[in-house]
Amino acid sequence: MKQQEINYWITAMLNKHERVSDLNITVGKPLQVESDGVLVPVDVEPPVEHLTPFQTEVFALNLIGPNQRLLRDLITHGSCDLSYSLDEQVRFRVNVFHQKGHISTVLRKLETKLPTIEDFNFPESFNIMSKEKNGLILFTGATGTGKTTSMAAILNKINHERPVHVVTLEDPIEYIHPHKLATFNQRELGDDFDQFASGLRAALRQAPKVILVGEIRDRETLEIALTAAETGHLVFSSLHTIDAGQTINRILGFFEHDEQEQIRNRVSDVIRWVVSQRLPPKIGGGRVAAMEVLCTSLRVKDLILNGETEEKTFYNVIRAGTASHMKTFDQHLLELFEHGLITEDSAITYSSHRSEIKRGLDTIKSARGEKTSDIDGLAMDVEEEEDPFSFN
Repeated sequence: MKQQEINYWITAMLNKHERVSDLNITVGKPLQVESDGVLVPVDVEPPVEHLTPFQTEVFALNLIGPNQRLLRDLITHGSCDLSYSLDEQVRFRVNVFHQKGHISTVLRKLETKLPTIEDFNFPESFNIMSKEKNGLILFTGATGTGKTTSMAAILNKINHERPVHVVTLEDPIEYIHPHKLATFNQRELGDDFDQFASGLRAALRQAPKVILVGEIRDRETLEIALTAAETGHLVFSSLHTIDAGQTINRILGFFEHDEQEQIRNRVSDVIRWVVSQRLPPKIGGGRVAAMEVLCTSLRVKDLILNGETEEKTFYNVIRAGTASHMKTFDQHLLELFEHGLITEDSAITYSSHRSEIKRGLDTIKSARGEKTSDIDGLAMDVEEEEDPFSFN
């Protein structure tokens, strides 16, 4: 297989379905793309019914090219990450990995158009985040839930409104920010720095006002991020956690028991926002972002310093903090359902507390005059009294 054939496959995979997010190259399967969260096969000419080990290996090696570092990572660690451009209009984040003695490749399609807060209908809190002068702002959620897009929208806002130096550390670079009012220096893991911790340490000497760290993967990176936030920088980063409360607990969990008092004080001082994201399917096709938003407050700081109790939880504080632009997943899912963007089943599936969201759904349906129960025709069974004058 030649490079032209590889690019033909990629082009065909992109063109055969709408809203393609991922391309999947796996031995024993046809070419597949993920569209609206579902893997579907792609037909090409000549047909590929089942990819062979040779085809998947040659495909991967064509993407890797002569990069010895990536080959070493693949051999030593079993996988490697890279970016790949089909042309100036289409870019991918690529992961090549070993599985059962074969090589598989997954390409995540990257958007080339910079997102804006308005275009994506992101919450008003995003505009407030863009004006923060220092502190730590975290975006959390599973892979593919839009964390990078959300952070890029805020950085895009900063780029148009603030004359500051922005340094990003990414794996790989997804959105390319042109120089506007801000000055951007975007660095890619592997090519421009070797680890997030070392890249972040170097960034502190590069006079930025805003720093984006693609992901906090270890304690060292977290400690440097906290230091950067404490010394007057605005730091954006991401974690793979499911909600705001788990995010705080994960941060604290990086440290030993005898360090808890100190780290709780540091975290309570620097945390500004935590945004957790999920992507339920949208009615009519596509996905829509459901978000849980936590903003620092006296009650939030108290929970960080002293921990949660049965009555005092991050969920309850967020639920009661709508005046401070906070919202739980359940509250946002109810908003999406009320506006006709998601189904009732999706709202329940992606909720944090099913009993609570079911009550909210019933309230919305009742206000619309819809049924709130599937049970119909209930009646009490009453035995008829025997007629003493009946001859039956």
